[in-house]
Amino acid sequence: MPKLGLTKSFNLGDNRTVTIETGKLAKQADGSVVVSSGDTMLLATVVANKEAREDVDFMPLSVDYKEKYAATGKFPGGFFKREARPSDYEVIIARLVDRALRPLFPDDFHAETQVQIALISGNLDTAPDAMAALAASAALTVSDIPFNGPISEVRVARIDGKMVINPSISDIEKADLEMIVAATIDNIMMVEGEMKEVPEAIMLEAIKVAHEAIKVQCQAQLDLASEVKKANPKREYCHETNDDDLKEQTQKATYDKAYKVAAMGLADKHKRSELFSEIRQEFSDSLPEEEAIEKNSLIKRYFHEVEKDAVRNCVLDTKLRLDGRKLDEIRPIWTEVDYLPSTHGSAIFTRGETQSLVTVTLGSKMDEQLIDGAIFEGKSNFLLHYNFPSFSTGEARPNRGTSRREVGHGNLALRALKQVIPSGVDNPYTIRIVSDILESNGSSSMASVCGGTLALMDAGVKITKAVSGIAMGLIADTKSGRFAILSDILGDEDHLGDMDFKVTGTKDGITACQMDIKVDGLSYEVLEQALEQARLGRLHILEEMEKTIAEPREDYKPHVPRIEKMIIPKEFIGAVIGPGGKIIQELQLTTNTTIAIEEVDNTGVIDIVSSNKEDIEAAINRIKQIVAVPEIGEVYQGVVKNITAFGAFVEIIPGKDGLLHISEISWNRVENVESVLKAGDKIEVKLIGIDPKTGKLKLSRKVLLSKPEKN
Repeated sequence: MPKLGLTKSFNLGDNRTVTIETGKLAKQADGSVVVSSGDTMLLATVVANKEAREDVDFMPLSVDYKEKYAATGKFPGGFFKREARPSDYEVIIARLVDRALRPLFPDDFHAETQVQIALISGNLDTAPDAMAALAASAALTVSDIPFNGPISEVRVARIDGKMVINPSISDIEKADLEMIVAATIDNIMMVEGEMKEVPEAIMLEAIKVAHEAIKVQCQAQLDLASEVKKANPKREYCHETNDDDLKEQTQKATYDKAYKVAAMGLADKHKRSELFSEIRQEFSDSLPEEEAIEKNSLIKRYFHEVEKDAVRNCVLDTKLRLDGRKLDEIRPIWTEVDYLPSTHGSAIFTRGETQSLVTVTLGSKMDEQLIDGAIFEGKSNFLLHYNFPSFSTGEARPNRGTSRREVGHGNLALRALKQVIPSGVDNPYTIRIVSDILESNGSSSMASVCGGTLALMDAGVKITKAVSGIAMGLIADTKSGRFAILSDILGDEDHLGDMDFKVTGTKDGITACQMDIKVDGLSYEVLEQALEQARLGRLHILEEMEKTIAEPREDYKPHVPRIEKMIIPKEFIGAVIGPGGKIIQELQLTTNTTIAIEEVDNTGVIDIVSSNKEDIEAAINRIKQIVAVPEIGEVYQGVVKNITAFGAFVEIIPGKDGLLHISEISWNRVENVESVLKAGDKIEVKLIGIDPKTGKLKLSRKVLLSKPEKN
């Protein structure tokens, strides 16, 4: 059989080879590749419609990442036993790829484009997400779809002080810094990751190391595409109808007015939006009615460009923001805790026109989230959910379930806060944080981080340090070299600016970051300045938060379920559970507690949950009895379980019976056991012996009685 396809390979620098193959699978797609590293293989395909839909003035790009369970020899969970809706992990990876690709399509390319990436073979110690963007970019690069790439993504981690590219999953767990970085050969495009309070300089070093690795991967894609006939040249397209005269007319008639509104320093975003809309409507009304109706979409597009230029130039000229703030000025902050009396912890965090209502719920091990993926599986005892309802921006739209944006923002806030969550015996709870955004005008994910910190402290969770977050922006004129770094950006500044850089951390270092860059040629010097400005802003926000609550409450609230931990020998786990769960179920019923037990490091770890301290004590005492080892010479309060002709069987501790022989019942001769004892009687007995062969217990009652004197 003839060899199919073309391949290019490169080395990750440690004898690991990555291969990109095209022309073998999925050849009816506009572009398809298989990216392989060891046993891990990703199939990426891309298809773009030849024509764009009418009145589409944006890039309708969809990116999906899917992990096939067969790739690692697993069955999907659930009733249907097939891959269903994407998991949060798959959504997060798809978002990472989307954010890296989207800015690199031509501005006037509006054909619906679909990128699909699938894990088709996997190794349980290799994280495939680090190769997803490489696969997507390679599929685009070998296709005829216009694309200003290639790009690639790598994971960079600092392990034992050394930067490692695409480390194994087991090594990632030892890292104090772990980031996904996306870039072209020339520019950084996207960064997202988490750190254990590392300084800004270490983060910059990691980005530089990642970029050097990415350059090699981008060149491999270019080399492969040069051999693919379909990719040279790219397809021709015409997705925009332009009117240069109308564009110039719009510019002349509206620019000065838009600049004036931008310079007014209005803090109310709705009022500002109304004024911009009035300028556009005034210009539209100045045109003949038929022309205004016919060219309405063009007028909107051209005025948006005018508004963007006016806002950006105003900031660069005046060094003042849309809402009148200085470049490094943080919006007014007010906070409140314990706002919701029935929750385990609650907080309101408001910064300018952005407001988050955050709740904390504390649960037991049985509330842990089960993770059942093709690669990653296990349990999570820390959850953070972010909700972004339409009313938060004054809009009315249908609720269609959790959006990808909500998943992504929640994941960023989770990564920021998990670094300070106590572990082991210091945190017996499963913790769920929910951030409901009630108002939004920029930085709502960072408000979730700040509100989450306050709510955790209100709940009495002993977090190691407070965490705050800030979103940084950038407006840069690459022609003149002028730029402005903006602290605590508004929604408009995010939309009209060149960078959205979210940084979270404690007073001692960064815990998480997320950066999207929309401009070419961003220097490391500018990035370094943005990080320093972010650090100062972060410290200011922490000071404001401390005015409301500076450290976790000494104790949990009265209505929070209490959890006591017990450690028992591994061999007693079965005894506590009992046949078919009989013992543990009876325990929970009689003590009014919830009990969870699991094996950890060859021991049995028991969580006893109840709001009543006496119930917990009762459960602890019962478990101690179950796991107690009978000792010869000890006296026990026993219960008669069974009567026989030769004696009685007495339960001295739960699940352990001993024989009280008829001769050991009394000093006097007993002819009939039932004349002295009956089932259910509580009696004191002494353990006088253990059969070395069978382990059977020998009991005596008479040795505890006074011996009668002989006549």
